[in-house]
Amino acid sequence: MQRSVGVVVPAYRPDVERLAEYVTAIAERLDPTVIRIELDVPRPDAVERLSSLPGTVATAPYRRGKGRAITMGFEALDTDILVFADADGSTPADSLAAVTRSVLDDDAELAVGSRRHPDARIARHRTFARRRLGDTFAWLARRLLDPQLFDYQCGAKAISHAAWTTVREHLYEPGFAWDIELVAIAGALGQRIAEIPIEWHDQPDSTVSPVGTSIALARGLLAARHRAALINENRLHGMIAAQREEHPLVDADEQ
Repeated sequence: MQRSVGVVVPAYRPDVERLAEYVTAIAERLDPTVIRIELDVPRPDAVERLSSLPGTVATAPYRRGKGRAITMGFEALDTDILVFADADGSTPADSLAAVTRSVLDDDAELAVGSRRHPDARIARHRTFARRRLGDTFAWLARRLLDPQLFDYQCGAKAISHAAWTTVREHLYEPGFAWDIELVAIAGALGQRIAEIPIEWHDQPDSTVSPVGTSIALARGLLAARHRAALINENRLHGMIAAQREEHPLVDADEQ
């Protein structure tokens, strides 16, 4: 029996026309059961302009962060496969379908789109500074985490609902570091991870700040390593955790 697919698209002050085209392409290519746009701080006319799309628009009056928005979107879905894609459309619908197919075919519990995979195709390159920062981060992540990937931060991932139920309680990062934490936790829990080469179209007018985001990602990488070590019952990291009071995103959202 064909398993159902739900897609979450987190968006903060997006280019509405580009987002509408992307969501339409996702609907046509993936034919998901539901598409859920998690829209933060929407402009006055954004919801109305997006309401005709084949999907649901959920709004927040504040900037939740990418990780929190995806988590809330996933929690609202009951499909067999949970997928997310960045709103700027950098990962074309065909590539998103390839990522999703890996989980649909049960080749993996978590499928990660990859811009840095040797078989990936870069149709539009990022600036030199953004490429260098991204390459440095990927190099560091491979040395600190067990899952050995070319790319941890690509905005296209799919996970089985069963895997999500085991991962969700270990996710704390509300922002862009959520991706790296998801991969780290899935690896620590022994879930099968597949890295899928994609076609990539960089969007130069992205709302992501390269320097500020890189600093946040570095902190998030260390936190992800710490939380993965907790799952593996590392005594040192257990002592560190005992000194902190933190709440996973799913618990924080319920408060």
